Amino acid sequence: MRPVSFDLDVLRSFVCGVESGSFAAAADKLARSTSAISAQMKKLEAQVGAPLLRKAGRGLELTQAGEQLLDYARRLLSLNDEALFAVSEASLQGWVRFGLQEDLSGFLPSVLGQFTRAHPQVRVEAQIARNADLLSRLESGALDMAVVWGEVARRSETIARLPMRWIGSEQQSLAWRAHSAEPLPLIMFDTPCPFHTAGTEALSRQGIDWRVAFTSSSLPGLAAATQAGLGYTIRTRLGLQAGTCVLDEQPLGLPELPSIALTLRYQQAERSVAVERLSRIVLQAIKQQLE
Repeated sequence: MRPVSFDLDVLRSFVCGVESGSFAAAADKLARSTSAISAQMKKLEAQVGAPLLRKAGRGLELTQAGEQLLDYARRLLSLNDEALFAVSEASLQGWVRFGLQEDLSGFLPSVLGQFTRAHPQVRVEAQIARNADLLSRLESGALDMAVVWGEVARRSETIARLPMRWIGSEQQSLAWRAHSAEPLPLIMFDTPCPFHTAGTEALSRQGIDWRVAFTSSSLPGLAAATQAGLGYTIRTRLGLQAGTCVLDEQPLGLPELPSIALTLRYQQAERSVAVERLSRIVLQAIKQQLE
Protein backbone atom coordinates (compact mmCIF):
# COMPACT_ATOMS: atom_id res chain seq x y z
CA MET A 1 0.00 0.00 0.00
CA ARG A 2 1.37 3.39 -0.98
CA PRO A 3 2.04 5.56 2.10
CA VAL A 4 -0.02 8.72 2.49
CA SER A 5 1.94 11.98 2.83
CA PHE A 6 0.31 15.12 4.15
CA ASP A 7 0.70 18.29 2.11
CA LEU A 8 2.12 20.98 4.40
CA ASP A 9 0.30 23.73 2.47
CA VAL A 10 -2.98 21.92 3.13
CA LEU A 11 -2.11 21.51 6.81
CA ARG A 12 -1.25 25.21 7.01
CA SER A 13 -4.67 26.09 5.57
CA PHE A 14 -6.31 23.77 8.09
CA VAL A 15 -4.48 25.29 11.06
CA CYS A 16 -5.02 28.84 9.80
CA GLY A 17 -8.75 28.20 9.38
CA VAL A 18 -9.11 26.85 12.90
CA GLU A 19 -7.07 29.67 14.45
CA SER A 20 -8.86 32.35 12.42
CA GLY A 21 -12.31 31.06 13.31
CA SER A 22 -13.37 30.55 9.70
CA PHE A 23 -11.92 29.27 6.47
CA ALA A 24 -13.08 32.42 4.68
CA ALA A 25 -10.75 34.41 6.97
CA ALA A 26 -8.01 31.86 6.31
CA ALA A 27 -8.48 32.31 2.56
CA ASP A 28 -7.88 36.06 2.96
CA LYS A 29 -4.79 35.55 5.10
CA LEU A 30 -3.31 32.95 2.74
CA ALA A 31 -4.27 34.84 -0.44
CA ARG A 32 -6.35 31.93 -1.74
CA SER A 33 -9.94 31.60 -2.85
CA THR A 34 -12.49 30.13 -0.46
CA SER A 35 -13.21 27.37 -2.96
CA ALA A 36 -9.51 26.44 -3.04
CA ILE A 37 -9.42 26.18 0.75
CA SER A 38 -12.60 24.10 0.69
CA ALA A 39 -11.04 21.72 -1.84
CA GLN A 40 -7.97 21.38 0.38
CA MET A 41 -10.15 20.45 3.37
CA LYS A 42 -11.96 17.78 1.33
CA LYS A 43 -8.59 16.37 0.26
CA LEU A 44 -7.40 16.33 3.86
CA GLU A 45 -10.53 14.53 5.09
CA ALA A 46 -10.13 11.98 2.30
CA GLN A 47 -6.53 11.33 3.39
CA VAL A 48 -7.52 10.98 7.05
CA GLY A 49 -10.56 8.88 6.25
CA ALA A 50 -12.76 10.73 8.73
CA PRO A 51 -14.57 14.08 9.01
CA LEU A 52 -12.44 16.80 10.57
CA LEU A 53 -15.19 19.39 11.01
CA ARG A 54 -18.88 19.40 11.85
CA LYS A 55 -21.56 22.09 11.88
CA ALA A 56 -22.15 23.89 15.18
CA GLY A 57 -24.82 26.57 14.93
CA ARG A 58 -23.74 28.96 12.21
CA GLY A 59 -20.14 27.85 12.31
CA LEU A 60 -17.98 24.75 12.39
CA GLU A 61 -16.22 22.88 15.16
CA LEU A 62 -13.54 20.22 15.18
CA THR A 63 -14.40 16.55 15.46
CA GLN A 64 -12.26 14.28 17.63
CA ALA A 65 -10.19 13.42 14.56
CA GLY A 66 -9.88 17.13 13.81
CA GLU A 67 -8.61 17.86 17.33
CA GLN A 68 -5.98 15.14 16.99
CA LEU A 69 -4.87 16.29 13.56
CA LEU A 70 -4.65 19.92 14.69
CA ASP A 71 -2.04 19.02 17.29
CA TYR A 72 0.03 17.01 14.81
CA ALA A 73 -0.36 19.67 12.11
CA ARG A 74 1.00 22.38 14.39
CA ARG A 75 3.97 20.22 15.30
CA LEU A 76 4.70 19.36 11.66
CA LEU A 77 4.47 23.00 10.60
CA SER A 78 6.64 24.10 13.51
CA LEU A 79 9.30 21.53 12.58
CA ASN A 80 9.06 22.57 8.92
CA ASP A 81 9.55 26.24 9.82
CA GLU A 82 12.41 25.40 12.16
CA ALA A 83 14.14 23.41 9.42
CA LEU A 84 13.59 26.21 6.92
CA PHE A 85 15.08 28.78 9.30
CA ALA A 86 18.03 26.50 10.05
CA VAL A 87 18.87 25.95 6.39
CA SER A 88 18.05 29.35 4.92
CA GLU A 89 19.28 31.51 7.81
CA ALA A 90 22.04 29.42 9.35
CA SER A 91 24.33 32.44 9.04
CA LEU A 92 22.05 34.68 11.13
CA GLN A 93 24.10 36.17 13.93
CA GLY A 94 23.41 38.48 16.82
CA TRP A 95 22.57 38.81 20.47
CA VAL A 96 19.05 38.93 21.89
CA ARG A 97 18.31 39.77 25.53
CA PHE A 98 14.77 38.71 26.32
CA GLY A 99 12.69 39.22 29.47
CA LEU A 100 9.56 37.31 30.39
CA GLN A 101 7.01 36.89 33.14
CA GLU A 102 6.91 33.85 35.39
CA ASP A 103 3.41 33.17 34.03
CA LEU A 104 5.10 32.19 30.74
CA SER A 105 7.95 30.15 32.17
CA GLY A 106 6.15 26.84 31.68
CA PHE A 107 6.26 26.84 27.89
CA LEU A 108 8.47 29.63 26.53
CA PRO A 109 11.84 27.97 27.35
CA SER A 110 11.05 25.25 24.79
CA VAL A 111 10.35 28.00 22.24
CA LEU A 112 13.71 29.58 22.99
CA GLY A 113 15.34 26.18 22.55
CA GLN A 114 13.72 25.86 19.13
CA PHE A 115 15.07 29.26 18.14
CA THR A 116 18.63 28.57 19.30
CA ARG A 117 18.70 25.25 17.45
CA ALA A 118 17.61 26.99 14.27
CA HIS A 119 20.05 29.89 14.79
CA PRO A 120 23.11 28.54 16.62
CA GLN A 121 25.09 31.72 15.96
CA VAL A 122 22.55 33.92 17.75
CA ARG A 123 23.24 34.29 21.46
CA VAL A 124 20.00 34.38 23.47
CA GLU A 125 19.94 35.56 27.08
CA ALA A 126 16.57 35.14 28.81
CA GLN A 127 15.59 36.57 32.19
CA ILE A 128 12.50 35.94 34.30
CA ALA A 129 11.57 38.94 36.41
CA ARG A 130 8.64 40.92 37.75
CA ASN A 131 6.86 43.48 35.62
CA ALA A 132 8.44 46.60 37.10
CA ASP A 133 11.91 45.07 36.82
CA LEU A 134 11.39 44.16 33.16
CA LEU A 135 10.19 47.67 32.31
CA SER A 136 13.15 49.19 34.13
CA ARG A 137 15.63 46.94 32.31
CA LEU A 138 14.05 47.82 28.97
CA GLU A 139 14.39 51.53 29.69
CA SER A 140 18.02 51.15 30.78
CA GLY A 141 18.92 49.15 27.66
CA ALA A 142 19.62 45.92 29.56
CA LEU A 143 16.94 44.06 27.54
CA ASP A 144 16.09 44.12 23.84
CA MET A 145 12.50 42.96 24.30
CA ALA A 146 10.20 41.68 27.04
CA VAL A 147 6.70 40.34 27.55
CA VAL A 148 5.06 42.64 30.10
CA TRP A 149 1.66 43.23 31.67
CA GLY A 150 -0.26 46.42 30.94
CA GLU A 151 -0.73 48.89 28.13
CA VAL A 152 2.56 50.25 26.84
CA ALA A 153 2.26 53.03 24.29
CA ARG A 154 5.73 53.06 22.78
CA ARG A 155 7.53 50.37 20.80
CA SER A 156 5.11 47.59 21.64
CA GLU A 157 2.60 45.06 20.32
CA THR A 158 -0.47 43.99 22.28
CA ILE A 159 -0.61 40.18 22.26
CA ALA A 160 -3.97 39.76 23.99
CA ARG A 161 -6.27 41.20 26.63
CA LEU A 162 -6.87 38.69 29.42
CA PRO A 163 -9.45 38.87 32.21
CA MET A 164 -7.95 39.02 35.68
CA ARG A 165 -9.39 36.23 37.82
CA TRP A 166 -9.66 35.40 41.49
CA ILE A 167 -7.57 32.30 42.20
CA GLY A 168 -8.04 29.94 45.14
CA SER A 169 -7.03 26.50 46.35
CA GLU A 170 -8.37 23.37 44.66
CA GLN A 171 -8.45 21.50 47.98
CA GLN A 172 -8.61 23.97 50.87
CA SER A 173 -11.80 26.04 51.04
CA LEU A 174 -11.65 29.49 52.60
CA ALA A 175 -14.32 30.32 55.18
CA TRP A 176 -14.46 33.99 54.15
CA ARG A 177 -17.62 35.34 52.50
CA ALA A 178 -18.76 38.86 51.60
CA HIS A 179 -20.04 40.90 54.57
CA SER A 180 -17.91 38.76 56.86
CA ALA A 181 -16.55 40.49 59.93
CA GLU A 182 -13.06 39.44 58.89
CA PRO A 183 -11.17 41.23 56.10
CA LEU A 184 -10.48 39.22 52.95
CA PRO A 185 -6.98 37.65 53.14
CA LEU A 186 -4.98 38.34 49.99
CA ILE A 187 -1.86 36.64 48.64
CA MET A 188 0.05 39.15 46.55
CA PHE A 189 3.29 40.43 45.16
CA ASP A 190 4.46 43.63 46.80
CA THR A 191 3.58 46.81 44.96
CA PRO A 192 4.12 47.97 42.29
CA CYS A 193 2.01 45.17 40.81
CA PRO A 194 -0.92 45.70 38.40
CA PHE A 195 -2.80 42.72 39.87
CA HIS A 196 -2.36 43.99 43.42
CA THR A 197 -3.58 47.45 42.44
CA ALA A 198 -6.58 46.21 40.41
CA GLY A 199 -7.71 43.80 43.11
CA THR A 200 -7.49 46.14 46.07
CA GLU A 201 -9.15 48.98 44.16
CA ALA A 202 -12.04 46.69 43.13
CA LEU A 203 -12.49 45.52 46.73
CA SER A 204 -12.43 49.06 48.09
CA ARG A 205 -15.02 50.23 45.54
CA GLN A 206 -17.32 47.43 46.72
CA GLY A 207 -16.71 48.27 50.37
CA ILE A 208 -14.95 44.99 51.17
CA ASP A 209 -12.25 45.11 53.80
CA TRP A 210 -9.04 43.31 52.91
CA ARG A 211 -5.61 42.53 54.28
CA VAL A 212 -2.44 41.18 52.72
CA ALA A 213 -1.95 37.81 54.41
CA PHE A 214 1.07 36.65 52.43
CA THR A 215 3.59 38.22 50.08
CA SER A 216 6.18 36.56 47.89
CA SER A 217 8.70 37.61 45.30
CA SER A 218 7.91 34.60 43.10
CA LEU A 219 4.85 33.13 41.41
CA PRO A 220 5.45 29.63 42.87
CA GLY A 221 5.49 31.27 46.31
CA LEU A 222 2.08 32.83 45.68
CA ALA A 223 0.79 29.50 44.36
CA ALA A 224 2.02 27.56 47.41
CA ALA A 225 0.31 29.96 49.81
CA THR A 226 -2.88 29.89 47.74
CA GLN A 227 -2.85 26.10 47.54
CA ALA A 228 -2.49 25.96 51.34
CA GLY A 229 -5.68 28.01 51.72
CA LEU A 230 -4.06 31.12 53.22
CA GLY A 231 -6.12 33.42 51.02
CA TYR A 232 -6.99 34.39 47.46
CA THR A 233 -4.67 35.73 44.81
CA ILE A 234 -5.24 37.36 41.41
CA ARG A 235 -3.73 36.32 38.08
CA THR A 236 -4.99 35.39 34.62
CA ARG A 237 -5.63 31.86 33.34
CA LEU A 238 -2.22 31.98 31.65
CA GLY A 239 0.22 29.80 33.54
CA LEU A 240 -2.27 28.74 36.22
CA GLN A 241 -0.27 26.92 38.89
CA ALA A 242 -0.88 23.34 40.06
CA GLY A 243 -3.17 23.02 43.07
CA THR A 244 -4.97 26.29 42.33
CA CYS A 245 -8.14 27.05 40.42
CA VAL A 246 -10.13 29.96 38.99
CA LEU A 247 -12.97 30.97 41.32
CA ASP A 248 -16.52 32.02 40.51
CA GLU A 249 -16.64 35.42 42.19
CA GLN A 250 -20.44 35.79 42.40
CA PRO A 251 -21.20 33.10 45.03
CA LEU A 252 -18.33 34.43 47.13
CA GLY A 253 -19.40 38.05 46.79
CA LEU A 254 -16.10 39.07 45.23
CA PRO A 255 -15.98 41.98 42.77
CA GLU A 256 -15.50 41.45 39.06
CA LEU A 257 -11.97 42.27 37.96
CA PRO A 258 -10.82 44.16 34.84
CA SER A 259 -8.86 42.77 31.93
CA ILE A 260 -5.16 43.36 31.50
CA ALA A 261 -3.10 43.61 28.33
CA LEU A 262 -0.24 41.22 27.67
CA THR A 263 2.28 43.17 25.63
CA LEU A 264 5.53 42.52 23.79
CA ARG A 265 7.66 45.61 24.22
CA TYR A 266 10.92 46.47 22.46
CA GLN A 267 13.83 48.54 23.65
CA GLN A 268 14.30 50.21 20.26
CA ALA A 269 11.98 51.03 17.39
CA GLU A 270 14.61 49.81 14.91
CA ARG A 271 15.18 46.13 15.68
CA SER A 272 17.86 43.69 14.54
CA VAL A 273 16.92 40.74 12.36
CA ALA A 274 17.60 38.37 15.28
CA VAL A 275 15.25 40.28 17.59
CA GLU A 276 12.58 40.38 14.90
CA ARG A 277 12.84 36.63 14.24
CA LEU A 278 12.59 35.71 17.91
CA SER A 279 9.69 38.08 18.51
CA ARG A 280 7.63 36.40 15.76
CA ILE A 281 8.19 32.97 17.30
CA VAL A 282 7.33 34.22 20.80
CA LEU A 283 4.12 35.88 19.61
CA GLN A 284 2.99 32.75 17.80
CA ALA A 285 3.74 30.52 20.80
CA ILE A 286 1.82 32.70 23.26
CA LYS A 287 -1.20 33.00 20.98
CA GLN A 288 -1.31 29.21 20.55
CA GLN A 289 -1.09 28.78 24.33
CA LEU A 290 -4.09 31.08 24.78
CA GLU A 291 -6.35 29.15 22.41
